[in-house]
Amino acid sequence: MNFENILLEKKNSIAYVTVNRPKVLNALNMATMEELRAAFHDIKNDTAVRVVIFTGAGEKAFIAGADIGELAKNDAVAAKEYTHRGQNVLNLIENLGKPVIACLNGFALGGGCEIALACTMRLASENAKLGQPEVKLGIIPGYGGTQRLPRLVGKGVAMQMVLAGEMTSAQEAYRMGLVNEVMAAAELIPRAEAIAAKIIANAPLAVQYAMEAVNKGMEMTLSEGLYLEAVLFAVACATEDKKEGTTAFLEKRAAQFKGK
Repeated sequence: MNFENILLEKKNSIAYVTVNRPKVLNALNMATMEELRAAFHDIKNDTAVRVVIFTGAGEKAFIAGADIGELAKNDAVAAKEYTHRGQNVLNLIENLGKPVIACLNGFALGGGCEIALACTMRLASENAKLGQPEVKLGIIPGYGGTQRLPRLVGKGVAMQMVLAGEMTSAQEAYRMGLVNEVMAAAELIPRAEAIAAKIIANAPLAVQYAMEAVNKGMEMTLSEGLYLEAVLFAVACATEDKKEGTTAFLEKRAAQFKGK
């Protein structure tokens, strides 16, 4: 699969997705979003891939936001379509059924911050800057920033970020729970690979069901979420991997999961 705006590489059960537009700080245009859609559909259907590591090319940016030149041309009808198409890509990333680790190697602003929010977890370099500056352009976040951000960091903090439109440092993002870890830029991918290795060692279906329970449960009441958890727990108990996992534990050996 050939792409012009992104890179896709697969090795050791990991798919590496890189937005490759460093001259414009990896800004998102619709062509890039469509390539991301195609790449993540490919990853979703590839049973050999267990984890995704998502980053941006160059040393300055993960994704610095939308392509403003393209955005400026949108009227209301085009903007609605633009937003829905982007939201669908982020929904695909969030509900991929496989963990997506965002490696924020610089600016993660606007749509870039929103893509990071849709990922399963976020690692940030010490020089990373996150933010939702859309109000400075006379618009609001359109790829889920007004919805995922408050769910992650709380309403008050999200309101401050969205309404002030200011950038947040990696250290402050860590303090508020926006990113999982902060480290030197050179350590980002190795750390993501280390986390990926731990995930890959676990049962694929259990990982998928656990992600589904968390993601869908966030949209439910506690009682509804607990019911969903019980249902998915029951489904997991019917898998071959559950039998293998419990047997391996009792036999004091490493489990050999098959994703069945």
